[in-house]
Amino acid sequence: MPIHSGLYIFMSIATKYDPAAVEDKWYARWLDKGFFHSEPNPDKEPYTIVIPPPNVTGVLHMGHMLNNTIQDVLIRRARMQGKEACWVPGTDHASIATEAKVVAMLREKGIDKHDLSREEFLQYAWEWKEKYGGIILEQLKKLGASCDWQRTRFTMDPDLSEAVIQVFVDLYRKGHIYRGVRMVNWDPQGKTALSDDEVIYKEVQSKLYYVAYPVAGEDTTVTIATTRPETILGDTAVCINPHDKRYKHLHGKTAIVPLVNREVPIILDEYVAMDFGTGCLKVTPAHDINDYELGQKHNLPSIDIFNDDGTINEAGELFVGKDRFVVRKEIVQELEAAGHLVKVEDYTNNVGFSERTDAVIEPKLSTQWFVKMKELTKPAYEHVMNDDIRLVPPKFKNMYRHWMENVRDWCISRQLWWGHQIPAWYLPDGSFVVAHNEEEALQLARENDNNLTAADLQRDPDVLDTWFSSGLWPISVFDGFKDPDGPDINYYYPTNDLVTAPEILFFWVARMIMFGYEYRGKKPFRNVYLTGIVRDKQGRKMSKSLGNSPDPLELIARYGADGVRTGMLFSSPAGNDLLFDEKLCEQGRNFNNKIWNAFRLVKGWQGGGQAHEQDEVAIAWFRARFNEALTQIEDHFAKFRISDALMTTYKLVWDDFCSRYLEMVKPSFGQPLATATLEQTVTFFEEVLKLIHPFMPFISEEIWQGLRPRTDDDYLIVAPWPAAGTVDEELLKQGEMAFEVISQLRNLRSSKGLSAKEKLTLLIKTANPVPYEQFGALIRKIANLESIDFVQEKPQGAAGFVIRSDEFYVPLPQTVDAQQERQKLEKELAYTRGFLQSVQKKLSNEKFVNNAPEQVVANERQKLADAQARLKALEEQLQSL
Repeated sequence: MPIHSGLYIFMSIATKYDPAAVEDKWYARWLDKGFFHSEPNPDKEPYTIVIPPPNVTGVLHMGHMLNNTIQDVLIRRARMQGKEACWVPGTDHASIATEAKVVAMLREKGIDKHDLSREEFLQYAWEWKEKYGGIILEQLKKLGASCDWQRTRFTMDPDLSEAVIQVFVDLYRKGHIYRGVRMVNWDPQGKTALSDDEVIYKEVQSKLYYVAYPVAGEDTTVTIATTRPETILGDTAVCINPHDKRYKHLHGKTAIVPLVNREVPIILDEYVAMDFGTGCLKVTPAHDINDYELGQKHNLPSIDIFNDDGTINEAGELFVGKDRFVVRKEIVQELEAAGHLVKVEDYTNNVGFSERTDAVIEPKLSTQWFVKMKELTKPAYEHVMNDDIRLVPPKFKNMYRHWMENVRDWCISRQLWWGHQIPAWYLPDGSFVVAHNEEEALQLARENDNNLTAADLQRDPDVLDTWFSSGLWPISVFDGFKDPDGPDINYYYPTNDLVTAPEILFFWVARMIMFGYEYRGKKPFRNVYLTGIVRDKQGRKMSKSLGNSPDPLELIARYGADGVRTGMLFSSPAGNDLLFDEKLCEQGRNFNNKIWNAFRLVKGWQGGGQAHEQDEVAIAWFRARFNEALTQIEDHFAKFRISDALMTTYKLVWDDFCSRYLEMVKPSFGQPLATATLEQTVTFFEEVLKLIHPFMPFISEEIWQGLRPRTDDDYLIVAPWPAAGTVDEELLKQGEMAFEVISQLRNLRSSKGLSAKEKLTLLIKTANPVPYEQFGALIRKIANLESIDFVQEKPQGAAGFVIRSDEFYVPLPQTVDAQQERQKLEKELAYTRGFLQSVQKKLSNEKFVNNAPEQVVANERQKLADAQARLKALEEQLQSL
């Protein structure tokens, strides 16, 4: 039965907060009420975030947890600020990752991809996507992500796919896209080309092989050094520096490639470093980017010796059909047997690996599609450098600048079936047309040959790089290509904040900026918040192989979503790695319990009692402290210091509201509280819950609904964000003095073995009694004092302590040991002398006094004065003993 409690009806409340009983309930209610959904509203300021679309193959990991918690904090706060908050979710089709999953699934069924037509394979891929794709979005709901799920998009949705085709055709017709033979990064496992940004370089322990090439027509050799002896099969030249005196005798001569006995020219080029290896270079134009450029310069033939899967082809002549790394071992044995291997040395070098498959990249000449980046990236460079688009933290501007100033043409074709098929059709004569669809392609083809039919056209089988479509994301999710002047794109674009990882700053962020200026003439977002990498407490990157990556859903089950959210944010400064320790989640859960216990305490109070003199001071103090904290929180949010905003909130709630304010106004056991005090306390609790809500949405909504009766539309998720009022700094200073006195009195009781129930008398010797008069009733109540009196001299038989220059004395029972008190004072005296000496030393440093900010110097001088006064008071106390 409900118990009448003055203003409120007090229901039975669980002793412990149970996240499992709360989270699904409120998430379903928020969805049912449509609080996550957004529509253009000319009367409200839009606040928009587009989610970095996770791979459709993905499942929730700790990086997702951090990234999406930050996004949810920002969107919930904006919603409470009265903005039209729109957080667009979705997934990326992830060509390479998804195709690999589907191929693996087919293999388990005994089906080889190459036995299927493209249409049959895509049917399997779509079935897989519908069954398994998007699991991660459902998992994000467990975290509390308040996305507008009605706006969920997929990069291969019909409208988004049409946008990709539209942009490709447009860029091609503007001359920004071309098709050509270039050296590309080839992934032999994925069997596709990769852009430079998709190659991860790792330092590996290799071997440097010294191989002797016979000089044609002579009984001499020239020795080269290589880490890739298998590529000897594709050599078409040996290169030396024309200024290298050691090899003057080789000018104009030819060499014989070992094992294949191919005669190749010895060419001269200053590119060769005379101090590396032997100063002689084998040139393999088909399998090294620098060799390719030498080949172009010296008109050398290119011999491509690799199949797409990294095995040797017929052009290699030897080891045909064998894998490149098998051949590396075997060719070394053959070279040694033939007397060509001079020596082998250990060697450390950087080797490129596929970002997706982790296969060693093979440089390979290939006909691919490219985007010319030089002109397109100019606005993307300028608007980040001038802070029109702000990178947070700004240290990433240098990395961004370096990449933009050294940008290369972007290889956008991938040899896959899952993805956006390139809209180019080949004609019987080898030429091609680029068009929006087959009908338009045939129309264009007939401009040169009116006899052509659709059967004569063959579409390019390749698909586009996934980053091409995701680069259009902030525009395409709002139908900006389908309806360039539509209500959504005009209202929500440009978006406000993007939260993502530094490792895709170039993959994705730079390309969104590039496309944003190309197609909207505007930046796609105002701020880019770059999170760090989530590592374990030893600083290692989390991975399945190390077994150091916890399951986020298991953490949520153990600590509650709010506990995990705050645990992630307790130590996640922008751009710096987060060292995750499960104890952080325990701390988050403890915070939950602290708030819940405060809720139970307040709900147990009854109204109708008499007002106490300390209530008014307590209310005024907490109002000032709340306004001070809120001002700090707003500043943290403005600077994207999300972790700092949480910690300021945490301290306000734990220290100031729970540990101080509630203690100030708490009635004696079984006694009612003044009605006005209870009402103000509940109002304060509501304001505190508003600050908590973006970080801890579930427990805050649960308590909000329980604090007082609510109407059907009165939810914390849409409650107005508090506005900071004036801060009474003098009152806060007086409050800090009072709390320090209370703390010292508690320490004194503990050190003297005095019962907390025993009332004491406090005597104060001070030149300024105002703080103690203002907070006197509170000090008496919380410290359990009989009285507070002001004195001019130290009384006999009293223990004491000093705060700044004020002296405090407590007359003690005869049981207290004077010798023990003397030892305590001597210890404090020694510490104070040491502190005073350190401050004097700092202030005697002219460089510090002349160069430090004025306020810093003033603070040090105040410390000096306080320490001198404290020293004098302690000496007097010791003398009186």
